[in-house]
Amino acid sequence: METTGIIASIKRYEIHDGDGIRTTLFLKGCPMRCRWCHNPECLSRKPELAFYAHKCVNCGECARLCPSHKMNADGHVFQRARCVSCGKCVAACLSEALIMYGKAKTAAKILPLLLEDKGFYDESGGGVTISGGEPLMQPEFLTELLALLKERSVHTALDTSLFAPRAVLKAVIDSIDQFLIDIKAVDDRIHITNTGISNGVILDNIRYLDSLGQNVEFRVPLIPGVNNGESSSFGRFLHSLSNTSHNIKILPYHGFSAGKYHALGLPYSCKDIDEEFAAMLVEETVRKLRDMGLNAIDGSLE
Repeated sequence: METTGIIASIKRYEIHDGDGIRTTLFLKGCPMRCRWCHNPECLSRKPELAFYAHKCVNCGECARLCPSHKMNADGHVFQRARCVSCGKCVAACLSEALIMYGKAKTAAKILPLLLEDKGFYDESGGGVTISGGEPLMQPEFLTELLALLKERSVHTALDTSLFAPRAVLKAVIDSIDQFLIDIKAVDDRIHITNTGISNGVILDNIRYLDSLGQNVEFRVPLIPGVNNGESSSFGRFLHSLSNTSHNIKILPYHGFSAGKYHALGLPYSCKDIDEEFAAMLVEETVRKLRDMGLNAIDGSLE
């Protein structure tokens, strides 16, 4: 029996998720709760309905189909507590104000969508990136999908925190050409405070991939007041690896995801972060890491 995966979304023509032109598949479910997360629609494994109020034209079609929507003198009202995520209203919403994040698909069903741009992959040296959420939380589906992609000679990248049992990592490692590893913090206290989990498993898995000589790019989301004081810790940890030539991409905080939080009815706790100050911290951190002999890259320049 084929395993079913829970898909949040697919993005085409991505150029920041690995080499070349790529299609990125976002899977739902994540063990962390980073308060700066820019993919809140991928946190829960359950299907979730998002309502983007600024797109709503108050046509009332959704209210005719589902009691979780109603119309009053001010227009459309979404009663989230009554929503069972059936998705009927999404098909009726012509303005795309309603979006369902979380569709069950088998690897065989999702594969044709990922192969549509294979010509671009082959021409640019690109491929398919699987992200999330944490894609390693859906190991059976991930294993099946990666195997199908490799059968068709598609370059694969995994955007991951590496928070997963070693057995799960071993099951997929031979089908992954590049690992894009998100490091939130090296100091475990900082990591626990800001993500809700310890980073012990993550750092051990990084050492394991390093011992195998895997193709790795590290990504550090630099959040003011959270991990911007970790430059030395990042540097020492990366220097402890046998391969110190990996790219370390320092990513600036941005508030682009604020609208997603509102659409999902989730609290957004990073609205007071100064994005210009965050960008300055990225420049400073890149300079410090380069001074330590590491291949640090300013992610804001891409």
